[in-house]
Amino acid sequence: MSEREEPPQRVRVTSSRRDAPTRSTPRPLTRDLDEQSTLGEVYMSGLMAAQLRLALQVLAFGAVGLGGLPLLFLLVPATRALSLGGVPLAWLVLALVVYPVALVVARYYVRASERVEAQFSREVGRR
Repeated sequence: MSEREEPPQRVRVTSSRRDAPTRSTPRPLTRDLDEQSTLGEVYMSGLMAAQLRLALQVLAFGAVGLGGLPLLFLLVPATRALSLGGVPLAWLVLALVVYPVALVVARYYVRASERVEAQFSREVGRR
């Protein structure tokens, strides 16, 4: 072989039989979910774990936020004595801060939960 001669062109062999049947369509994941197969259980447990993780995050935020308010009022005496317009600060915080924050956290939870479910649906639909 001379130096200028090109190597032979590579050929990809996929089957020794030309009339071999092609692979059938893949089994849809929804079928695994419906039949509660091992793969379906893995996907469902992943979805439930993501939902549980999200719920625990929201609960932890609520427990720290709402549980921290009484601690703040207990440990910082100035907050107990402070009042605005004759209304104690504790009542103002409870009336004007807690509910809007709870609504924002609830909205976050719903949107994050919908994202988790949409991601799960995309995964299921892709397979």
